[in-house]
This record gives sequence, C-alpha cells and structure tokens, in this order.
Amino acid sequence: MSRAEPDDRDAGFDTLTPEATPRDVPVIVGSNLRRLRKAQGLSLERLAELSGVSRAMLGQIETAKSVPTVSLLWRVADALGVPVATLVATEREPTVVVLSRDRASVLITSEGRYSTRSLLPGARQRSTGFFELQIEAGHREEFPASPIGTRHNLVVSHGQLTVAVGADAPITLSEGDAIAFEASSIYAIENPSTSRTTAYLVIVAPAP
Repeated sequence: MSRAEPDDRDAGFDTLTPEATPRDVPVIVGSNLRRLRKAQGLSLERLAELSGVSRAMLGQIETAKSVPTVSLLWRVADALGVPVATLVATEREPTVVVLSRDRASVLITSEGRYSTRSLLPGARQRSTGFFELQIEAGHREEFPASPIGTRHNLVVSHGQLTVAVGADAPITLSEGDAIAFEASSIYAIENPSTSRTTAYLVIVAPAP
C-alpha cells in the first residue's frame, strides 16, 4: 500500500510575535545568533569565513549594536544551517522535553501492520524529523518521492529490513545496520523476517 512518509511538518519555529517591538529586534537577533554560534562551536572568525559577513559586523549584531539587513540575515542563517526565522524567534524550546511512550501520538496504517511515532516535540517546524518505525512480519510499505534534496537515514534497531530506492536493487539491513539515501525517488521498505522489526528514521529536508 502506498502512503505518505512520516509527517514532520506540523510544527514550526516561532517568528517574531506581535508583542515584540522593532526596538527589541537587535537584542533578539543578537541573542539568537550568539546562542546558535556557540552551540555549533564556531568562533566569530570562523562564522565570518562561512558567511562572508565581517567579524566586526557579526560582533555588532551579537551585542545589539547593529540591525542586520534581510540579505545579511540570509547569509548568516545559511552559514549556520538554520532557517532565517530561527534568528528572529522570540521563544525557545524547553531545555529538557520528555516524550512519554504512553502519551505519544502514533500513526498506524496498513491495517495495523505499519506505525510511526515522532521522537521530536511537535510544537515547531523543523528541517529534520526523527521517527520510530514498527513494521510487522512480511509487510511492505511504499513511499512517494520527496522534494529533491531530502535525505533519509534509516537504522534497524531490531529485526531485518530490505530497502529499495527507485529502480535500484533492494538492500537488506540486519540489526544495527543503517542506510542513508536521497529520497527524491519512490522507495519501499519491507520486513522479510517472521517477527516485528523496529527501525529509526531521520529525515533531513533541503535548505529553504
């Protein structure tokens, strides 16, 4: 049965809220930039090299002494590998989020033979999705092509899977094996074993 891939689109980065005034923007952008840069272990000099924005300008932005243009924001966001909206976000996710199994939203399809559970908090849009997959014995699940540039990384936690991408020959994965592939072609996963298989899927969408 053909179906859509796990849906990781139902949440998004908060953009500047109505309560935030233009006067707040330099502080918000500066704080977000400093936090993101340090989280990636980048010095101002290295970020300057990656973005093409001078170290002095980056320093002024981080200290709220300069308001960057939209073009400059795009360059910095691209260098950091995040959406531009992240640089103007006024809210942060909690430092710790517990996703209890008994409270999880599980998508069950194919008459109960295939299920997915998102392992990321669902309040924000992301360029990355992380899912737990449960595939019953002998079941085959087909997926449509994703946008060009979408990458899937699949690892088998328990059991076996075969993965067929486009017209390529199927690849068999055993417990602990992983596969990374471009998902812009239709693909299928199948559990050839006699027991349920558990796998984990990471979806990385192309940069906007």
